[in-house]
Order: sequence, then C-alpha cells, then structure tokens
Amino acid sequence: MAQPVLCFVGPMIGRKPGRNPTQSEVLADLFVAAGWTVRETSSQPGRPLRLLDTLSCLLRWWRSIDVVVLSVFSGPAFIMADLTCALTRFLRLPTIMVLHGGNLPDFERRHPRWVRRVLDRADLVVSPSPYLATEVAAARDRTTVIPNVLDLDGWDFRCRRVLRPKLLWMRTFHPVYAPEVALRVLQRVRADRPDAVLTMAGQDKGELERTRALVTELGLIDAVAFPGFLDEHAKARAFDEHDLYLHTNRVDNTPVSVLEAAAAGLPVVGTTAGGMPYLLEDGRDAVLVPPDDVEALATAVERVLADPDLAEALSTNAHQLVAASAWPAVLEQWQHAFDQVLTPS
Repeated sequence: MAQPVLCFVGPMIGRKPGRNPTQSEVLADLFVAAGWTVRETSSQPGRPLRLLDTLSCLLRWWRSIDVVVLSVFSGPAFIMADLTCALTRFLRLPTIMVLHGGNLPDFERRHPRWVRRVLDRADLVVSPSPYLATEVAAARDRTTVIPNVLDLDGWDFRCRRVLRPKLLWMRTFHPVYAPEVALRVLQRVRADRPDAVLTMAGQDKGELERTRALVTELGLIDAVAFPGFLDEHAKARAFDEHDLYLHTNRVDNTPVSVLEAAAAGLPVVGTTAGGMPYLLEDGRDAVLVPPDDVEALATAVERVLADPDLAEALSTNAHQLVAASAWPAVLEQWQHAFDQVLTPS
C-alpha cells in the first residue's frame, strides 16, 4: 500500500516562540522527514478562528487527504473535535481520534452521551497510554495504545547514582500542576539538606506571580531559580545540571516532560495523578505518592537522595522504559493504524 496522505487536525500552536510543540506537530514533522505527505491545521490563535480555519481547510483539501488524525481534548476544545469529526464523517474521510488530557475521564462522566456520540464517529481511537484507553468508557475495548513519540537522540543519558540535591520542576505555572507544592517540598527537604535547590521552568498560566511570592514567604529566595520557558537546547542543559525530577501534578495523562527527564537519566519523584501509574511503576521506574501530599513527596525525595542503589535503579529502569517511545517503534504502530482504517473490511 502506498503511503497515505495525512492531515493532522488540532491546536497546532507549538511552533511559536516560547511554546513547546504539540505531539501532533512532532509527529507531523517526523512523518515529513520520513518522506510522507502531510497537511496540518490549524495554527490560528483562539478557538473560533482555529475552528473556522480547520473546517475551511478540510473542505479545500478533502479530495487529496487519505486519513485525518484528529486530536481530542476535553472542555471547550471538545466542541471543536465534535464539529470537525462531523465534517470528516460527512466527507467520508477516514478519521483517527487521538485522546489527550488527564481531564478527559472526568469530562466524560459529566457528558457521557456527548463523548460517546463523538467517539463513535472514529474509524479508530488512539490513546498515548493505557490510562485513557481504560478510563474513558466510550473508548474502552476499542482503543489502540500508541505512545507519545520522543526523540531519544536529543537527550544524553547519564545514569544517576550519587545524587546532588538539585531538583528540576518543569511544567506550566497553572493550578493543575501545583507549583506551590514543589516549593513546600523543597522547604521540607532543606530542613535536612540545606544545600538543596530547585529550578522551576515553564510558561506562566496565571500562577507565576503567586509562586514567586511564596518563594519569599518560605525564605527560599536563594534556593529557587525561574529560567522561564526552556527550548530544546536549554532543556538539555537543565537535565544535565540537575539530578532529580520533581513532578507535582494534580491532573495528568502521559507527560512528555517526565519521559524526557527519564530519557536523560533523572530519577523521577511524582504523583499518582491520572495516567502516571500507567506510565511509571512505583518503586521501579519512579517513586509515586498521592497528589498534594507534601510530606510524602518530601520523604520520597529524601529517600532517593539518600539511597544510591534506588537512584541508580530508577534512572536505569525509566530510561529503558522510554525506549518504547522512540520514533522507529512508534512509526511502525502508526503504519499499522493507517492500514486498519484504510483496508476494506
């Protein structure tokens, strides 16, 4: 079978300065580099303009597209997925829906009929981890798991054994990522390890000012750095300069930042939010505790810092785990997915 012409549909807004590329953009670029013909939509700012651009592009391109790969998010973004897949169904375009976001199971519990109606239009449903494949009832037993792709060549693996108390937190400053929890964890750790420091990197989504104020309140001014958004080169330097990755999310699915940290060899201490237990095994690939449990997170950090054998095991095991996200393995799974939706029953 000849390579199909692909159309990635979703919020393609990660190419702008100061933004991380979305998984759809990463995949689109990798397929293009591999010689595939790819279209993508839309990079328009704001959902109304993005929706109009998406629908108009599909109407212009539909005769030259073989497969639509549609990103499905919860909340207001689900309206976009609904209208888009209604059009692709009308145009008889084979459509693969890719589930995103740790809030999707809760969104389905509030809107079960709506979610089922939309997902039933898919020729195939894909999830980046078993979490959404299991927790989204409308997709259960009919979802293919294809992990998020990761450029393992972009991260130099260094096995950690004897750790410096240099912690890295790298998410958006937003309540669901609990940046204030990371600071309170650092405060607890510094009671026994006064040389412990924390770097908090990422975009501001409303919590940066409050986080900076809490640094002052907790007396951590000399122990916390805010480098802002990190591009790929700055991220690689950050991974090299730190020895433990702290993940404090309250909601999660399959965080690429955790996979990147593991690829670089940083042991991960994180929460059991959402898809994390489906991604990493507690005690083997990471140390996981309940969200918002500052004491448990601090104890876990101190445990990993004090135990070289545990640190080495976490570093090695997690690095081996992320091999499943390497492009050759992910490409093979996507090729099989395309064959499924394009091969007549």
